[in-house]
Amino acid sequence: MAQRTWTAVDDYFNGLLVEEDAALLAAVESSEAAGLPPHQVAPNQGMLLHLLARVRGARNILEIGTLGGYSTIWLARALPNGGRLVTLEADEHVAEVAAANIARAGLDRVVDLRVGRALDTLPLLAQEGPDPFDLVFIDADKPSNSDYLQWALKLTRPGSVIVGDNVVRDGAVTDPASTDSRVQGVRRFTELLAAHSRLTATAIQTVGAKGYDGFVLALVTD
Repeated sequence: MAQRTWTAVDDYFNGLLVEEDAALLAAVESSEAAGLPPHQVAPNQGMLLHLLARVRGARNILEIGTLGGYSTIWLARALPNGGRLVTLEADEHVAEVAAANIARAGLDRVVDLRVGRALDTLPLLAQEGPDPFDLVFIDADKPSNSDYLQWALKLTRPGSVIVGDNVVRDGAVTDPASTDSRVQGVRRFTELLAAHSRLTATAIQTVGAKGYDGFVLALVTD
């Protein structure tokens, strides 16, 4: 009953407020056809990322975890002329699907898709000395979340925004004895957020078409 209600509410608001065009719909369809897991953000969550990037005035965005490129498209469309988005994907097959989806959306000149484990590609990115990223979206393997956060701090500046997805884990995040490495990864990530002197953060629980989950929103303050 609850899941049907959550999905119906998402459908209602998405129908009024969120428009998925052909490129976004094709990204979902082609990802499913290629056997990718249906882990992309929901349409209203994609719009939230888009709006956060626009509110921040982001010119440089880093995404850790591309999957089929659905969230990448939402974020890249928020960039002004001259902006860029770097997205990191570990799996070569997944990256090929994402690259096609990004190109179909006409964003391949804006998006820099890099293939390889993020913990390998992030040091290479840092060596390039890029302009600080205004927004970082962390949506990859949860056991590495705290490592991704440390790299995000190295690649941002005061005023940058960091978003971490899928942090509620159907409520399992409250269980310190959980044997799920994803839960423990989220717990370490959240504890680091809480303890870090350069971050002010909150966490929001969500329900909707994607079930019960939530995200962390953090501001780099110093």
